[in-house]
Amino acid sequence: MKILGIFLALAAAMAAPAGAQTPPIKIGVVTTLTGGGAVIGRDVVDAVNLGVEHIGGSMGGRKVEIVYEDDGLKPELGRQKTQKLIQQDGVDVLGGYIWSNVLLASRKPIVDAGKVVVSVNAGPSDIAGKLCYENFIAMHAQNDVLPMAVGKLMNLRGAKKLYFMAPNYTAGKDFLQAVRRVYTGEVVGADMTRWGDDPQLDFSAELSKVRASGADALFAFYPGAAGAAFARQFDQSGLAGKTKLFTAFTLDQLNLPSLQAAGVKGVLGSETADFWAADLDNAENKRFVKEFNAKYGRLPSNYAATSYDMVTQLKAAVDELGGNTKEAAKLSAALRKAAYRSVRGVQYRIGKNGFPVDRFVAVEVDGSGPVWSLKSKEVVLEGTADPHLAACPL
Repeated sequence: MKILGIFLALAAAMAAPAGAQTPPIKIGVVTTLTGGGAVIGRDVVDAVNLGVEHIGGSMGGRKVEIVYEDDGLKPELGRQKTQKLIQQDGVDVLGGYIWSNVLLASRKPIVDAGKVVVSVNAGPSDIAGKLCYENFIAMHAQNDVLPMAVGKLMNLRGAKKLYFMAPNYTAGKDFLQAVRRVYTGEVVGADMTRWGDDPQLDFSAELSKVRASGADALFAFYPGAAGAAFARQFDQSGLAGKTKLFTAFTLDQLNLPSLQAAGVKGVLGSETADFWAADLDNAENKRFVKEFNAKYGRLPSNYAATSYDMVTQLKAAVDELGGNTKEAAKLSAALRKAAYRSVRGVQYRIGKNGFPVDRFVAVEVDGSGPVWSLKSKEVVLEGTADPHLAACPL
């Protein structure tokens, strides 16, 4: 009877579907689910879930399992959550990472484990340059390139005197240097405001300095809850109509609905530059925006766009490898082909440091319709690699 039992067990195993013996692909996503950055983290989670739904829940014949972890917008907590995903959850791939300081803090455990990591937003200069990593892939251009595009846009719009405001952390510092790299006018002032556990949300002193400086343009970089706070105070300052507002990761579909409800009209007509906008006319983007809006009752942000694309890009790479995620070098090489249909609507290449060489269009906060939105305009930067690529030793 014992031999018969073994025989029947083997027969049952052989008769079971092939996929039943295949473990799921585990993707660990580190994002921000609490605190001032939670509104961004929600977009990341919702877009990843929609992406998994759109690919049928599988890659390379294996079921997809997503494990989310909250970094709380704290670098050390992000590092701990990264270690948990690697050591306890045994994830095949790491993804997410909104904040540059969280990604930098998490780099060592990722590199030590040899894991593939896909950043949906963070792009610090060190990881683009001297600390580049062969298994790192970013879903949009490195930190410097977007503000470089906005710098080009400010030149095109004839801005002569610029005031700069940003939080005092890695990305804010990168942004200031990037703007200085391409902006041809005079930078008449720059303020780096408190960030971290207790971010500065009162900008009255800085906005008074903007007014006194005589600047005809203001560049502001305030992601998450700080963006809405900045926008309200800019509107109240009386600078609208006198000082042209240019932003990066400050005004988006995450906060425009509340700003419209509050009548914060000072942001209308302000501009940024981005690799993506909700109104881009291509089939992938139309489906993404339509179904995201239908499922969640709001338009997606660019954080959602990169998170959705991450799933699609991973599927293309894992499918190419027949479901094999054991060899990080092969998975990384497949990802770096960017052989998928992005919501950007254009094909792009990835540099040796893992960052895309993106196309950026001007984007304006448009209040002409019933819902305030971001309207894409002309191309302002294309085919420009980040300035740290040459320092990457790969």
